[in-house]
Amino acid sequence: MMSRSQRYWFWGLVWLSVITLSAPTLVVIGASLTAGNIIAFPPEGLSLRWYEKIVLARDLQQAFLRSLVVSVICTLIAVPAGTLAGIAMSRFRMRLGNVVQMYLLLPFTIPLIGSGIGLMMLFGELGVLGSLWPVGFACAVINLPFIIWSVSSSAVLLDPDLEHAAANCGAGRVQTFLYVTLPAVMPGVITGSLLMFILAMSEFLVSLLLVDARTVTLPVQIYNSIRSIITPDLAAVSVVFIVIAGLAIALLDRLVGLEIFLKSK
Repeated sequence: MMSRSQRYWFWGLVWLSVITLSAPTLVVIGASLTAGNIIAFPPEGLSLRWYEKIVLARDLQQAFLRSLVVSVICTLIAVPAGTLAGIAMSRFRMRLGNVVQMYLLLPFTIPLIGSGIGLMMLFGELGVLGSLWPVGFACAVINLPFIIWSVSSSAVLLDPDLEHAAANCGAGRVQTFLYVTLPAVMPGVITGSLLMFILAMSEFLVSLLLVDARTVTLPVQIYNSIRSIITPDLAAVSVVFIVIAGLAIALLDRLVGLEIFLKSK
């Protein structure tokens, strides 16, 4: 049992952490609601006109739709590849297991600019720079370790006897995978899918290197805008990103449960 002074210190640190983590988000939300023409906090009055502006801005709409396309392509590529790789890593001992483990650390060890330049050179040789599918493919390649980790953390909890029982009942390998293995790792698949979607939606550096002026994604569009002046409509766009991330977390909690996800990590 903690003493009263220890409880005060504990909850004081908790609330300090909450306020520190929430402060940037609160500042952006407040700046997006300003009635003035310059981004400022505290806001100069309250108004929703900057949200109306981004809704009517055709360039932002098109950039947002391109980011959605990139996210969908990334997710469609990463889910099957990451699911099979995650299951394989948790079940089989591979000769190149150490190499695979090193690959899973690449997002944290190799600067993203290096990967982006390499992919830019590759797609440049193929003559496909400026299209959206290379951006989605690049986001899947760079962020694939995240979904592999997510699926493997669920796969290690699966009792192999369940698959053996299905085989003893006459189920083939495909049936066992579809009706036993895949449902068991579905929490990891859902978690990884949402994570890949959000990462691709907000990816900036790779998108900047692989798109052209006709196919800019939303993060690149925002970057091009802030090079001249930062206006409150950009804060409103940032709030949209925050809402999308919040909806992803709510969906994750509804489909999987945050408790199960956190325990698996």
